[in-house]
Amino acid sequence: MPTYVYETIPQNECEEPVEFEIVQRMADDALTKHPETGQPVRRVITGGLSIPISSKKGGCCDSGCSCG
Repeated sequence: MPTYVYETIPQNECEEPVEFEIVQRMADDALTKHPETGQPVRRVITGGLSIPISSKKGGCCDSGCSCG
């Protein structure tokens, strides 16, 4: 199951958002409230994993490591 990142939605200017992670099924609805405090939350969209791929055989260092 994937781990999702959420953050609290500040209710006033003095509050800072607090991030937390939770494991959920992909079919589960996104949380709307913090599971412990009940404070409103939103899901944070994060980037995925990027794997560099070289179009040149051997890349920049001729070792075949795809670093180019």
